[in-house]
Amino acid sequence: MEDVLPRLFSREGGVDAIVFTAGVGENDRSVRARILQGLEYLGVDVDFDYNMSCPRGEEVDISKPGSKVKVFIIPTDEEMVIAKDTAKLTAK
Repeated sequence: MEDVLPRLFSREGGVDAIVFTAGVGENDRSVRARILQGLEYLGVDVDFDYNMSCPRGEEVDISKPGSKVKVFIIPTDEEMVIAKDTAKLTAK
């Protein structure tokens, strides 16, 4: 990931936010920290202490105030989305 994000930033002309969601992104604090480490030169300023202690199951902004690129953790429930879509499709 350490080389993927900078390439995406370059290709897209920068980004407004990085969003971690589902499985590993939402739940593994150390993986998020490793992915975000060293991205300050891209405008990513993360509160690494808060990343390690932030509440689970809530939408959370782990970027520091003033960070050019916001970093969010957004909980998801893929199983519920699949169940609702399946119910809609089978009801027809």
